[in-house]
Amino acid sequence: MDKAQEMVAGIEELASLPAVYHQVRGVLDNSDSSIMDLSNVVSADAAITVRLLHVVNSVYFGLMSRVETVSRAVSVLGMQQVHDIVLATSVSSMFKGMSPGNMNMTRFWSNSVMRALIARTGAEMVRAGDLERFFVAGLLADIGHLVMYQREPGRAEQAQTRSETEGLPLHEVERELLGCDYAQVGAALVEKWNLPPRLSAAIAGQIIPTATEQIYQHDAALLNLARVMTDGMERKLSSEEIAPLVDESVWQLTGLKPANVATIRLIAEMNHGEVVTLFFPQLRAAA
Repeated sequence: MDKAQEMVAGIEELASLPAVYHQVRGVLDNSDSSIMDLSNVVSADAAITVRLLHVVNSVYFGLMSRVETVSRAVSVLGMQQVHDIVLATSVSSMFKGMSPGNMNMTRFWSNSVMRALIARTGAEMVRAGDLERFFVAGLLADIGHLVMYQREPGRAEQAQTRSETEGLPLHEVERELLGCDYAQVGAALVEKWNLPPRLSAAIAGQIIPTATEQIYQHDAALLNLARVMTDGMERKLSSEEIAPLVDESVWQLTGLKPANVATIRLIAEMNHGEVVTLFFPQLRAAA
C-alpha cells in the first residue's frame, strides 16, 4: 500500500458513497438497462430525488420547461448526465459534516465549485460532450486536500505555508513532507470509491497532464487549467495575468487558447453563486 492509499484507508467517514449511487452506477453499467430502470432507482431515494430535481430546474441548467419527475429528468438530460449529477450531489452530502482542523471549509468548497465550473465551461467550449463529467472531476480535483488535512493537519498546513513563502510547487513540498501529494490522494480516494477509471486518472494527472496516459490527458489538462485559473482568481489576478501562467501543453491538449480565459472566467463567475447554493446550501447559510 503506497502512502496515498494508506492515508485514504484511515478515513472512515469516506469509506463508501451512498448505496443509491452504486445502484445508479449498476444501471448504467448494464447495457440492457432502460430510462425507466434508472428512474426507478433514483425515485426510490427521496433525498436524491429532491436534490436532482432542484438542480435540473435551476437557472444553471436553463431548461425551457420545468421538470417535475425523475423520469422526465432522465429523458431530457440522458442517463449519463443524471448519473453525474447524482454523483455530485452524493459527494456534497457526504462531506457536509466534515470540518478538518486548520481548514476553511467554506473556502475549500467555494473553490471546488469554481474549478468544477471552469472545467465544465472549458469542455463545453471545445464541444467535449458529457459536460457533467467534467463538473464532477473539477469538484473532486482537490478532494485529496480534505483527506490530508483530516489525517495530517499539521504537515498539510506546513506544506501550504512553505509553498507560499518559498515559492515552491505545492505538490513537491507535499511529497517531501507527507510522502504524497493532493492529486495522488484524491485519485486514491476515487479509486477506493470504485468510480470510473477516467475520473481517477484525470485527478491523478492534473499536475502534469502530459505525464498521464494519452487517453486521459485532455481531462487532466482541463483540471490543470481549472486549478491555475482558480488559484489566480484567489490572488486577484486579471484574466490577462492568469493566461501566461497556464502551461503551453495545456492549451494544446484542451484545444483552448489563452484568449478563452476571460470568457471561461466570466461564465464560471456568473454561475458560481447559484451552483454553491445548489450543492452546498450550508455554505450560504454560514456566510
